[in-house]
Amino acid sequence: MRMRLGVDHIDLYQVHHPEPGTDNEETLAALTDLMRAGKVRAIGHSSLPAAEIVEAQWVSERRGLARFRTEQPTYSILNRGIERDVLPVCERYGMGVLTWSPLASGLLTGRFRAGGEQPSAGRMHWVPKHMTDSRNHDAVEQLAPIAAEAGLSLTHLALAFVVSHPAVTSAIIGPRTMAHLDDLLAGAGATLDDDTLDRIDRVVPPGVNAGTLDIAYTPPALQHAGQRRRRAEDRAAA
Repeated sequence: MRMRLGVDHIDLYQVHHPEPGTDNEETLAALTDLMRAGKVRAIGHSSLPAAEIVEAQWVSERRGLARFRTEQPTYSILNRGIERDVLPVCERYGMGVLTWSPLASGLLTGRFRAGGEQPSAGRMHWVPKHMTDSRNHDAVEQLAPIAAEAGLSLTHLALAFVVSHPAVTSAIIGPRTMAHLDDLLAGAGATLDDDTLDRIDRVVPPGVNAGTLDIAYTPPALQHAGQRRRRAEDRAAA
């Protein structure tokens, strides 16, 4: 990878998504070897649940391994679930938080409001439930006038909201055109006052996801019925 990138080391190497079948110690040991070899300077992870973040930090300390320095979760006005535990845990361990999809896959640009542009086939393949969830669309309709009264576009409101959280280090943007990039950069200095943030909280409460997020990580304990149900013969209360 380093050769393909034309660099002698990677500043930040992040593992993508949890891997339930692989022990944290095994992953950290491999990444520690890369750091000791000078190939990687820092390591992080993406979409890790709060409990696994704590476990990984504990393993690093107990086993003398490199520790994860960053978490990369999805975070937007429509997807605030990480405020409940992931963001506080990252603050506790002094981790950088690089959020992705601050515009909620484009819903917070306002382009996909009723009567507007239809989502692309790619979006509908990746996040169909998210793009069509009426709860998300209802929230966007309530957020649009809040943005207007704050003197901002919906896009700039969405970006300013994400970086207003003290645990967030940066928001990863994904412009597809130069016009998109210019617009995003134009809103980089936007800030929200407490009144505006309070109004947003009334639309989508803190720690809550407004609607469905197809790409959210679902742990095995929820995916597999056998991990949340006793055997039939052992289910009696007495």
